Amino acid sequence: MNLLKKLFGGSPAKSAQHVYTFSVKCKRCGEVITGRVDLNNDLSAEYEEGGDIFLARKVLMGENKCFQRVEVELKFNSSRELLEQHATGGEFV
Repeated sequence: MNLLKKLFGGSPAKSAQHVYTFSVKCKRCGEVITGRVDLNNDLSAEYEEGGDIFLARKVLMGENKCFQRVEVELKFNSSRELLEQHATGGEFV
């Protein structure tokens, strides 16, 4: 295994600073669902706002037998700091 890492360089684990993690609670069953946003790849530029605003949309579903979808919308500024968060079908915890 070490030989393969030496040959191919091995990729280090993703840095925690490039991932935003959040948790939402389903309104129907109460399950807490954890989601994550890769700040380098999951963000879309929002040009209508007139500034450097980036948007991420996620649809989460729990592991229990409740199939309720929780839709999450997150807005970030150009330095990847959270500005707004909205959840439909659940609430942030």
